[in-house]
Amino acid sequence: MAPGAARLSVLLAALLFSTGGAAIKATSLGPWAVAGLRSGLAFLFLLAALPEARRRWNLGTLALGVSYGATMVLFVAGNKLTTAANTIFLQSTAPLYLLLAGPWLLGEPVRRRDLGFMAALAAGMALFFAGEPPASASAPNPALGNWIALASGVTWAGTIGGLRWMEKHGARGEAARALAAGNLLAFLACLPMLHPLPEATRVDWAVVAYLGVFQIGVAYLFFTRGLRGLPALEVSLLVLIEPVLNPLWAWLLQGERPGSWAVAGGATILAATAWRALANRSVRGAAEPPAGGGAAA
Repeated sequence: MAPGAARLSVLLAALLFSTGGAAIKATSLGPWAVAGLRSGLAFLFLLAALPEARRRWNLGTLALGVSYGATMVLFVAGNKLTTAANTIFLQSTAPLYLLLAGPWLLGEPVRRRDLGFMAALAAGMALFFAGEPPASASAPNPALGNWIALASGVTWAGTIGGLRWMEKHGARGEAARALAAGNLLAFLACLPMLHPLPEATRVDWAVVAYLGVFQIGVAYLFFTRGLRGLPALEVSLLVLIEPVLNPLWAWLLQGERPGSWAVAGGATILAATAWRALANRSVRGAAEPPAGGGAAA
């Protein structure tokens, strides 16, 4: 794929990923129903669209699936309780946990230049808890939602770390299998809460179908195509439009305004992530998943 087409693919993927927060808030269905139905549809789509997702799964696939499936559910639950901005930026603290676990999980020591990045992420995260926005129709319990969003950052870091570990040990194509397994496990975890099936309008069904097929499935296809034609550094910078646009859609569609502390925290996390991507030019291979953001969540 030509570099221009690869950039467009990554940008389209980030654009679709960024609509998750606003779309989740646009349905009256509860978090269990949204997470379960979205993941069920995404699983069916990915299984049909990605041959590598249908290859034999192993224990590593299922372990990664648990981490990714938990991220899917926690991301939906966080969005239902706090603002879209808080959810996506608190999930974007994943690189902090990945760096902390790197020495024993991946054999990747923490370098001196990483310390400033870790401090900036920690400061940005703290700002979200320094001033909680008042409860609103689209964010009824910001305090609980913030903690759930933070937990989604931990599980997302576990997913990225697991993928890196698999790649280091020669397991190719594991990302597609883990993505399919994670969506299946998320659906199965939510299935008991889907009986009886909650009442839903046509709008609810349309939103859930969009989330599963386009916001996850089609977005991932664009993302993987773009990864094959670009270096990891450029991909990491391009996907930063996801956390920028995510709260913008929530503001335009739900009138949701993040608090000033959240804006400061988000700006700190974004700036730190961009700085690290530019400074860390020794990253090898476009297939390495970017460490930040809520891609594929």
